[in-house]
Amino acid sequence: MSLLAEVWFDIFSRICERCGGHCCYEAHPPLTEERIRRISASTDIGGRIEQNGYRRLRVREDGFCIILNHTRCLINAEKPETCRAGPFTFDIRNGKLEIYLKKESICPLVGHLKYYPEAYRHQYEHALCHLISLIKGLPPAELAEILKVDEPETEKVAEIPLQDLS
Repeated sequence: MSLLAEVWFDIFSRICERCGGHCCYEAHPPLTEERIRRISASTDIGGRIEQNGYRRLRVREDGFCIILNHTRCLINAEKPETCRAGPFTFDIRNGKLEIYLKKESICPLVGHLKYYPEAYRHQYEHALCHLISLIKGLPPAELAEILKVDEPETEKVAEIPLQDLS
């Protein structure tokens, strides 16, 4: 990781900690087989994964992701691709990967990204890499279920033809 990437990572982490896990509420991040393997290598995830259309992390009774511990992710180094991509998310329509940015009301990091174009570019590229990995790593039926999930309070920021992702 470059020095600049480390600086952005540190800043992003502090913003996320102050937020308290707003994006972790009612979150069901999808899990590829590879991600499950990587998480399992670092922690016991028994009983923390459910299959409801797609493999995903459970939520606790209070609605927060089962992996959230106060304001920190217990598996930060191996967290799911959609979590790593935040505050960017995706959809697939008409042969295109559509990239969306959550609104600042959902994620305080968005204001920082909009103010600092270099940070935006860095996180966008990071997010795109993880989202493409997720899409390629999911069985088609699970991806189809994920695409049914509505992502309110987002704005489209990019479209990429699927044939360009190879």
